[in-house]
Amino acid sequence: MGCVMRLNLHLTRIFFTVATSGSFSRGAELLHISQSAASKAVRELEGQLGLALIERGGARAKSGLRLTEAGRALYEHARGIFALERAALDDLGARTGIKKGALTVGASTTVAGYWLPTHLAMYANRFPDIELQMVVGNTAAISQGLLDCEVDIAVVEGGVTDPGVSSLHWREESLVLVTGPETPLAGVDAVDSVTLSAARWLVREPGSGTREVTERLMQAEGVQWNHLIEVGSNEGIARSVSQGLGVAMLPAVVVQDLLALGRLATMNIGGAKSFRRPLYLLKRAQRPLSPAARAFSSMLQEHETPL
Repeated sequence: MGCVMRLNLHLTRIFFTVATSGSFSRGAELLHISQSAASKAVRELEGQLGLALIERGGARAKSGLRLTEAGRALYEHARGIFALERAALDDLGARTGIKKGALTVGASTTVAGYWLPTHLAMYANRFPDIELQMVVGNTAAISQGLLDCEVDIAVVEGGVTDPGVSSLHWREESLVLVTGPETPLAGVDAVDSVTLSAARWLVREPGSGTREVTERLMQAEGVQWNHLIEVGSNEGIARSVSQGLGVAMLPAVVVQDLLALGRLATMNIGGAKSFRRPLYLLKRAQRPLSPAARAFSSMLQEHETPL
């Protein structure tokens, strides 16, 4: 029989951490080892596999740590391996009860800023021995964190179609079309699709649930985006629109104060001044929630947050 190649998981973990962090120094710091030890471990792994994993030397290497083709392949396998390791620990933890432990909640930006704080406070008061963390990002980033087992449970604004993620409708929230108070569109009872198609739109980055639902709803109304400015936060969009930079569709909870102060104005299209979208509770499909995550899920479904 020929030699069977074996994957050293200890060395693979060091390689994965170095690659994820983008440098040997940051990876070593995360692992609490020296940089030379991290570099030696990666070289040892390369020797065992008979493959170069990280490019060294040359102009390309000077711009930062780069993986070879084999390195990129191993990185993706390692991502899956360590995600399964986390899932196994979650499964075992689910058998120990909710006394101590940790809970990482993922949330898209609007949910994190407006819908979850009350629930997090209630949870922290009820379970003071649980180490609580919230990770914030757009819907795509949060769902990937869930798949990578970096997030235990999540609430997001956009739908997720990945079969590895299970979604449950949590609640609805209102969206409104807004413009600056001094623009010609302010106060217009019914804006047509041609006018909105000619307007400058301020939108979130790709992967944002707000962007995805806005594009879908506006396409249904016959509105095309011909002039776009991407802004990385809903609050940034609201402030920019208030200065007359363009128009936007935003969650009502984000703009309610600016509307009350007269710094934004709503618009009406299709007979509606507001639209609605669902918010979803996400978990990893076919994997049990830990007791800590299960308690948080129950709390979300038991209590509505008034705004």
